[in-house]
Amino acid sequence: MSAVTAVPAADNAAALAHFAARLAFETDVSDVAADLADKAEGVVVIDSRSLESWSQGHVEGALHLPTREIAAKAEVLVPREATVVVYCWGPGCNGGTKAALEFAKLGYRVKEMIGGFEYWAREGFPVETASGVTNRSIDPLTAPVSGVACAC
Repeated sequence: MSAVTAVPAADNAAALAHFAARLAFETDVSDVAADLADKAEGVVVIDSRSLESWSQGHVEGALHLPTREIAAKAEVLVPREATVVVYCWGPGCNGGTKAALEFAKLGYRVKEMIGGFEYWAREGFPVETASGVTNRSIDPLTAPVSGVACAC
């Protein structure tokens, strides 16, 4: 018996609905990096981590807005018409999901950046600290070391 087919795959209509919904709720670090590099209008990236985490390094161009402060400060910092992209540490952390929920409660269009800051840094995208902007070496388990996008 196949471990893959022990539970049958969803029918086409269910698969279409599921995967379309995932793309409506999530984006990845490569797409966010491309939008930031292109200065795409209407996209605001939010780092929802603590000040200590932010100071250790964050996505270049992101705004710092810890989850506990979103309800009080979002209206002042984030344009209502923006698509908000939130992130936290990484795949083992649900902080980005909590931040996305807070923005959704306020009526914002919001997506979570899957992989979080961990995959941002592992894929070699610009990391900003008080000392400036650096790029880590690309982890070959997360992205092509040539720096060329995976084209997915």
